[in-house]
Amino acid sequence: MAMGDRIKNAAEQAAGKAKETTGKATGNEDLQAQGQADQASADVKQTGEKVKDAAKDVLGH
Repeated sequence: MAMGDRIKNAAEQAAGKAKETTGKATGNEDLQAQGQADQASADVKQTGEKVKDAAKDVLGH
């Protein structure tokens, strides 16, 4: 996985957590849901990158 992708995914994860926490604290369900969605999106991207890395390892590329 490229370092830039890791940083972007981590930033998206952190931003999502911040949105979720702020949404919970303020009672803003929409913001909370957006934060959870951002985190889920980051998780999917991280999983995809891990799969690509594993495939490269298996194929020796």
